[in-house]
Amino acid sequence: MSQVQTRQMGRLTAAGTLDKLDDTLSLLARLKALHFVEYDGSEDDLSLGTPNDKAEEIAKLLNKTRAAVAQVEPAGPSKAASLATVRKSIDDGLEDKVDSLLGDLSRMDEIENSISSQSEEESVLSLLSPLGIDIELLSGYESITSFVGTVDDVKAAQAAAGDGMFVSGTSGKTDVVAVFVKNEDADSVSSALSEAGFEAIQLPEGSGDPSSRMNDLMGERLALQTESEGLSNSVSKWVDDNGEDLICGLEVLERDHELITSPVKVAVSAHAFVIDGWVEMDRSADIKVALGNVCTVVDVEPFVIQAGGAHHDHDDEHHEPEMPPIAYQPRSTTKPMELVTDMVGRPGYGRLDPTVFMFFTYPIFFGVMLGDMAYGLATAGLGTFLYSRAGTNDTLKLAGRFLQLIGVSTLIFGYLYAEIAGFEIFLYEKLTYADGSYMKDSAGHYMYSDNLSPVAFLSALYFPFDIEHGYGWEASYGFSLSLAFPFHRVGSHMTDLIIISLYMGCFHVLLGLIMGFRDILLVGNGHGGVGLVAAFFEKGVWMILLAGGFMFAHGFLGSYDELLMPGVGLIAFSTICLIWTLYRYHGLDLFVAFLMGPVEAIGLMPTVISYVRLFAVGIVGVKIAETGNHMFFDKISMDEPLMAVLLIIGWLLVQAFAWLLGVFSPNIHAARLHMVEWMKQYYDSSGQPFSPFGGTSQYVEGE
Repeated sequence: MSQVQTRQMGRLTAAGTLDKLDDTLSLLARLKALHFVEYDGSEDDLSLGTPNDKAEEIAKLLNKTRAAVAQVEPAGPSKAASLATVRKSIDDGLEDKVDSLLGDLSRMDEIENSISSQSEEESVLSLLSPLGIDIELLSGYESITSFVGTVDDVKAAQAAAGDGMFVSGTSGKTDVVAVFVKNEDADSVSSALSEAGFEAIQLPEGSGDPSSRMNDLMGERLALQTESEGLSNSVSKWVDDNGEDLICGLEVLERDHELITSPVKVAVSAHAFVIDGWVEMDRSADIKVALGNVCTVVDVEPFVIQAGGAHHDHDDEHHEPEMPPIAYQPRSTTKPMELVTDMVGRPGYGRLDPTVFMFFTYPIFFGVMLGDMAYGLATAGLGTFLYSRAGTNDTLKLAGRFLQLIGVSTLIFGYLYAEIAGFEIFLYEKLTYADGSYMKDSAGHYMYSDNLSPVAFLSALYFPFDIEHGYGWEASYGFSLSLAFPFHRVGSHMTDLIIISLYMGCFHVLLGLIMGFRDILLVGNGHGGVGLVAAFFEKGVWMILLAGGFMFAHGFLGSYDELLMPGVGLIAFSTICLIWTLYRYHGLDLFVAFLMGPVEAIGLMPTVISYVRLFAVGIVGVKIAETGNHMFFDKISMDEPLMAVLLIIGWLLVQAFAWLLGVFSPNIHAARLHMVEWMKQYYDSSGQPFSPFGGTSQYVEGE
């Protein structure tokens, strides 16, 4: 049962003499067991601690290292480095190396800006060059106004110049003009030039012929590019030689900075200190023993939830957050699903953790949608590749294991569907006479062709099952539920898959309601309601509504007429209860509750129907792959080798597209079904992650 709940937390209070504060904090950093509750300075006789004298020096180096890592993005080591080795690297001149790197990077930025500025100037000079006038002669007169720019109509511009001096030229397809007129004629000429489509050019600084200046700029740019290439090679070599030291050094410096500035989180007096925070109760005994050597007082009080949403702890007068942070249970097999849980937010304290439940339902939903042996192998293979390349990156490892999990599920459902790369492994047709009627044997059974599938040889995978004409067995279990092996979802069992999708929706929503019932029964609903009555009205009535809707649907469809009226009765009863729930627990006016109750009840129907996407998304994916098979694979002929190669390439591209779409689309829909349709039935995502003091150890071993 512990795997479906988060770890029990306790509030730690540790106090001691001020001279032991640094030792205490250093010990806590090594333990990585305390989630700090920072002192807010509210007590008159206590103040905030002060950082260590080395804080400024470490912060300076840390900022430089962060800037370097952000710009070059080095790869971390494949296995954790020893702390002693990393500290030696820091002491042996890491700062000087970082300064050198940052200097090269800064110079590269300067060069890039210079080249960009020169490119803009060159584009202007290329426009001015056809005029044949030196740059300094284009402006700067006292009694003459100059207009230099591009025009749409050269003749109109020349006419606009009037008695002034007019020079024109062409740069590519752009007409450029220079007009010089007396100052008193400037306004009229400006207006006339506007009608000719005149756009002024921002003249560059300097002097001389524009063409000569362009040649000079090209030479300068070439020199800058050569310098930039040299610096780029130098930076690449620097990263190859020092990249791992840089990223390991950053991790150690971040740890040191957190430790050295941690006194500001602690309440201190002239002679003593008090540390406050959260710890995991299963580690509390070891923590108390360890701190007993440096602290005068160490107390850990288990956090106890008071039903209804309130709580008590060791000091009800604290102004800290009421609920403790959330730490997951130690996991191995189901740990990859924590990625999905964290996308929504961690569960509220004392409430059920959905991670283990999703370990089963998420891969099933994904497999039902994608369900192809080839794509399952490809997805699991991608996950294995990511896992093998993850090195010290725990998140990438979890992502790889997650892909392995959904890939195996896809492979299993692909086997059940008898599908691979969009092909059906068992493909038979009923034989017909010339008049179109079906052939039957002496016993009256239909007669079938041989297996027409291009992958018929894979039927060997189904040994020792006795599969005849594509089926091993079929069975009907009532209430429109039918199963078969293999289950041909794109053929004879498409309708059955729709029904199964709806059944999965009913079960999944019911599971969420049961989990919500448990949480309200033991913890509360957030509105002050707790216990059996609150749980019944908040979640139990939805279960009744779900059962009533199930009975009504089967009765209305005519399969089970005797269920129609009981279903209507349950729907009516649950709707009345919903009205009371909205009034009693959600604070709505009674009139508004009467209006909203039926609307809320109807809202359960689209929630369940939303699970039909389990059928629809999968069918679309199969049809894409199947279309590619018909367009390319079916037309491959070795009589035309070149065309055969092109068709094979086209077929592989379609398969790759179908697989990529299959990885993303079912994941999106499986996530939606869990995060929206399921979790809204019970989930409280108010939990804050447990963040132990001391930092993480990703690239460097802990102390």
